[in-house]
Amino acid sequence: MKSIKRRLTFHFSFQFIAVIACVCCILFCALIFLGYYLTKQDIKRDLPSGSLSVLTTDTTVKNGKATISADLEKRLKQEGLWYQVLNKQGDVIGEVNTPKNIPKHYTVAQLLDIEKQKKFRDYHIVTELDTFFVQPTYYILGYKNKLKDQLYDLYKNYSQGGLPITEKVPQLEKQLLSKGASLQVINNQGEVVSSFRMSQKKQQYEPLDIISRKIEKDKYESTATIFHDSKKNYSWVFHTPNKHQTISDYSIIKKTVVGAVIVAALVLLATISISIWNAFRYGGPLLLFTSWLGRMGSGNYSEVLTEKERKRVFRKNGKVRFQYRLYSEVITAFYEMAEQLSLAEKERKQLETTREEWMTGISHDLRTPLSTIQGYGHMLESGHYNWNEEELKEIGQTLRDKSEYMVELVEDFSLAFKLKNNVVVLETKKVDVHQLLQHIALKFVNDRTIENVHFSYVPAPLQPFTQADPRWFERMLDNLIFNAIKHNPKNTTITISTAIKSDRVLITIQDDGIGMDEETQKNLFDRYYRGTNTTEKTEGAGLGMSIAKAICELHKGHIEVRSTLHKGTSIILHLPLSADQQPN
Repeated sequence: MKSIKRRLTFHFSFQFIAVIACVCCILFCALIFLGYYLTKQDIKRDLPSGSLSVLTTDTTVKNGKATISADLEKRLKQEGLWYQVLNKQGDVIGEVNTPKNIPKHYTVAQLLDIEKQKKFRDYHIVTELDTFFVQPTYYILGYKNKLKDQLYDLYKNYSQGGLPITEKVPQLEKQLLSKGASLQVINNQGEVVSSFRMSQKKQQYEPLDIISRKIEKDKYESTATIFHDSKKNYSWVFHTPNKHQTISDYSIIKKTVVGAVIVAALVLLATISISIWNAFRYGGPLLLFTSWLGRMGSGNYSEVLTEKERKRVFRKNGKVRFQYRLYSEVITAFYEMAEQLSLAEKERKQLETTREEWMTGISHDLRTPLSTIQGYGHMLESGHYNWNEEELKEIGQTLRDKSEYMVELVEDFSLAFKLKNNVVVLETKKVDVHQLLQHIALKFVNDRTIENVHFSYVPAPLQPFTQADPRWFERMLDNLIFNAIKHNPKNTTITISTAIKSDRVLITIQDDGIGMDEETQKNLFDRYYRGTNTTEKTEGAGLGMSIAKAICELHKGHIEVRSTLHKGTSIILHLPLSADQQPN
């Protein structure tokens, strides 16, 4: 089953990772799209600054040389922008559309002046410094602001005191018409004092309207170029058609977004395909198992698969088909379970028969001493007999023996029930096995009620210790030795010996008696088994060996039986050695 656990773990882990990867790709696409949208908005508000941020992302610096994509190079030329990349020493390592009067090397003074003025010669400048890599890289984007220059020329040629000269208004309008532009003049309060070629004449500007027109150019149909004369307190607003295109339309960001969307779509499609495949691969076997469980619930343990199901699961050569190969161990386990259930059903029926025989034996065991006690009771109660002291003593002895036998019988029942339900709690401690066995052996040797039985004790050379509850340990050995005494003829020799094997101590109770057949060996520790002898002479309810086995297992050991008919029997207890005697 470990193999199927590993396979299921691999399959479901792979699918989980695939789903997580799909979700991450979708989130990544969303973030890329958000970044693309924000970048595009930034470019619309400030074309040069936004364009530079796209250019720096697309620029590749390798072996001291900087390059950008052909698409961006084309867009720069269309927009009339020029672009340079400088290294740490101020040398130009890459450029696009650079005018002839722009240097290939910049001094410290020139760079400081560019940063302060944001202008270089006749060009407006946008810069950015990248220190992410080991070598700092400086980016310069230059452009000419023709609109501002044109507006300044109009203001210089057609204004007086900050207002348009009335006599020159026709020439002013002619200049505006040639440029497809319009003009408004506003005062410090935002009131429009003059307006030329405006389709919708706005009479009042709020303070933030002007700022918005200057920053958020993409929100309006025209580009507003503003010139403010602080001395005259008038502002000229020059409106021209907004013909600029964003430089990032064909940028690396757009390509990245498209690629990420495609990847996310493919991953999603793969995840859906895996889900459908899972439904086919895992659903079919589950329906098969459900069908088998239904038959098992009806008591049909022998038929694991129907003929039709066997054809679905197995090929003609007997191998499991690919769809069910993942569950090959489960199918094998089902067949084994079916065999075990069939066997269990047979054993259950045999158990019922054995239990009836056992109850018959128990009834006999109780009826015989009860009949004796009842008979003596009637005789004593009748008063028809004159008993002398010796006879009364004999009757008392008999009644006591029968009562003790019945008490022992009830105690065996109680103990067997407790052991079966794990109610018995051991109080273990480190004990000397030799010392304990010697005490038990001497107890039997000195018992005068045991006649014509010879005992021998053979200890191992090394002194073994184990963790045990001495009281229950002695009960276990008593049951095993009593069993050897009761079921063997006179003059039987019982040998108790010990041996150490690896991390175990072996205790053997061996006799040279009549031995056992295979059926008796098989059922020796069955709590319902007593063989064929149910006479009073064989005292007990056949629970002694079952109790001994349960006590051994409580001590984390097990019992082994070796017997040959007419040659004797060996009962071997395998018990763990104490921790300090365990081999390294």
